[in-house]
Amino acid sequence: MLKKLGVTALSAGIIFSGVITTAASADGNSQLNNSGENGEKAENIIYMIPDGFNADYATNYRHYKGEPAVWDNHLQGMYTTYSADSNITDSAAAGTAMATGVKTNNGVIGLDPEGNPQQTILEASQNKDMSTGLVATSTITHATPAAFGAHVDDRNKETEIARQLIDNEIDVLLGGGKNNFLPESAGGNQEETNVLQQAEEQGYQLIENRNQLLEADIDLENENLLGLFADDAMSPELHRDTEEEPSLAEMTQTAIDTLNKDEDGFFLMVEGSQIDWAGHDNDAAWAMTDVGAFEEAVQEAMDFAEKDGNTLVVVGGDHETGGMTAGANGSGTANPELLHSVTATGENIAADLNEDRSNTKEVVGNYTDMELSEEEIQSIQEAEDPKMAINAVISAKANVGWTSTNHTGVDIPVYAYGPGADQFSGSLDNTDLPKIIADAAEMELGGEISQNHSEEEAYTVKPGDTLFEIGLKYNYLWTTLQEINQFPNPHLIYPGDEVYFK
Repeated sequence: MLKKLGVTALSAGIIFSGVITTAASADGNSQLNNSGENGEKAENIIYMIPDGFNADYATNYRHYKGEPAVWDNHLQGMYTTYSADSNITDSAAAGTAMATGVKTNNGVIGLDPEGNPQQTILEASQNKDMSTGLVATSTITHATPAAFGAHVDDRNKETEIARQLIDNEIDVLLGGGKNNFLPESAGGNQEETNVLQQAEEQGYQLIENRNQLLEADIDLENENLLGLFADDAMSPELHRDTEEEPSLAEMTQTAIDTLNKDEDGFFLMVEGSQIDWAGHDNDAAWAMTDVGAFEEAVQEAMDFAEKDGNTLVVVGGDHETGGMTAGANGSGTANPELLHSVTATGENIAADLNEDRSNTKEVVGNYTDMELSEEEIQSIQEAEDPKMAINAVISAKANVGWTSTNHTGVDIPVYAYGPGADQFSGSLDNTDLPKIIADAAEMELGGEISQNHSEEEAYTVKPGDTLFEIGLKYNYLWTTLQEINQFPNPHLIYPGDEVYFK
């Protein structure tokens, strides 16, 4: 991996701008024993977060799949998710708790409620010279991945988060969100900074489609990997162009193969981002297909961990979304397997409705094999939001219930395999997870996050220096140094000039 330059630097914008597992699955198939005795120390960590997922999602998915999921035989315990300022957390506060072991307020990334930066488990891994990676199907700057590699007071500051992820030299970054790395002049969201250009100058290899991902061969001693496969978020699994966008499992496999080249071990966080978005829309088919895509990624992690023997895999959602239930409307059964016939999200189905929605029956029939009653057709035609009405009809036919369009505050199951897995048993809090991971990997969590320089400190330019080289030496983007020092032309700095750091 590229040489880490001390403790992770913070760029200027961050300071306020007891379950027992068995050896057999429910259908009698032999499964890995989850004793955690296949290594005393976890040399590698794979932390997998299905955003919005809980036990009801797990139950519905098991029926949808028709057999146990890969994680079912690795259940360890349950944990609470409340944030510092609410009984119902958002992804920023939950991600921060799961990354740092410290509660914070909703909307905050990597800071405690008083605004103090908190070291993340990824940063603690970097301090042990481990390679690190983040994978997500949202923008890679979204709340959950951001909580592991950035520190900002507002999760919506995704352009600042993009700069910090590159500043912090995370070895592998795979997901969506290309526009958050590009300047407005190139159609992006950054005011002026071209973070993609800076990333390439810092040694990142940029890839943008599935073939490039599958062909990636990164030498971590000299380069890092930045894969941005969509301008915004990646597509839901139901709509993914398999020729252009890689699956979550393919991104996970490439990340593992790349990071495993580091003899010091690795830390990888993988998020199934859009399970949560499906929950917000009460879209049962989208939820199940994205859970399925996430399971394939977990299978990649488990396969690697089984062969490696020294890898800890931890699977747990950041919160539940939508108040999903297995069974609904007084029915005596749950039938999520009916969702296999649905080939689009409710939003995409609704987009094909004509102005008066007189084609409702035909449109729904194009994307499902479900026959709609006149009452169901009328409910869609008269709905204020046809997307939600379509999702309600489909969920009702599958007897999948919903109680909210937001997050809920229920406890979340944690699944684990590998060294230290048994330590996740019992009743926990989300802040316990990174602490247990740190113990399993014999690393220190909770160290200080400090800037490389105080506000008064400056670097005196020497003959031949460039702003890029100075930034690389002190772990700053050269564009950040240009903004701090208001250099009109970053290519014209002279011996004796002072370069200040904030």
